Amino acid sequence: MSVPHLRLSESVTIPQLGFGVFKVDPAATQQVVETALEAGYRHIDTAAVYGNEEGVGRALAASGLPAGEVFVTTKLWNADQGYDTTLAAFERSMERLGLDVLDLYLIHWPMPDHGSYVETWRALAQLHADGRVRAVGVSNFGIAELQVLAEAGLPTPAINQIEAHPLLGQAALRDYHRTHGMVTEAWSPLAQGQALDLPEIAAIAEAHGATPAQIVIAWHLALGNVVIPKSVTPERITSNFAAHEIVLTDEEVARIDALDRGHRVGPDPNTFHRL
Repeated sequence: MSVPHLRLSESVTIPQLGFGVFKVDPAATQQVVETALEAGYRHIDTAAVYGNEEGVGRALAASGLPAGEVFVTTKLWNADQGYDTTLAAFERSMERLGLDVLDLYLIHWPMPDHGSYVETWRALAQLHADGRVRAVGVSNFGIAELQVLAEAGLPTPAINQIEAHPLLGQAALRDYHRTHGMVTEAWSPLAQGQALDLPEIAAIAEAHGATPAQIVIAWHLALGNVVIPKSVTPERITSNFAAHEIVLTDEEVARIDALDRGHRVGPDPNTFHRL
């Protein structure tokens, strides 16, 4: 069984199960990503602010995989928002990654009080039009910010990467994405491990002979989310990847849905304004 792909546009698809490198030590990133690629991942998610784009680039170069076989995402940091500053920041990320064309570029946070995300989105749309990026999207945007982009007559983001896990299902936002032709991508998909201790998850894991992490990842896949679990442990990297082979019943998906408590483990986009 291969990892399913979701369509971002007529010509671009994204592997639904990817590998995230948030908080991976830059010195260790190359080895960690090489381990993920060896395990079968073909989708790597990084960001300028993580400080490890160079390690991702080195791993890609060392992998021996054909150009274009690995789907690569990076994100624009808040301090670089604005039209011209976005274009310059993009070039720096591309140099660190060692790529000529990027698969997916995201605005990392909306920063509504900063007032720059509309012009920033114009820059991403231009990068897409120029063929430098195959698809463009946003991260941590709420319905209000997505509506502002639509009212400005700008292209709809292909994807919105948001905090989502069994304790924070984000059903209303996911419904908005679905209605407007956007894909949902989940960061912190395991709630920083908090979801793994829930007895409901443990019971389903036991029924499938699986780990709790595999069950939560399989739940994301069943919902139609792109999911990017992170680990630096080779055994867990491999185990997490095997989650795409697990098929949950509708009843099991509903039981996990019912765990939603509106509980965040990361920053609230409405109050997060760090440059």
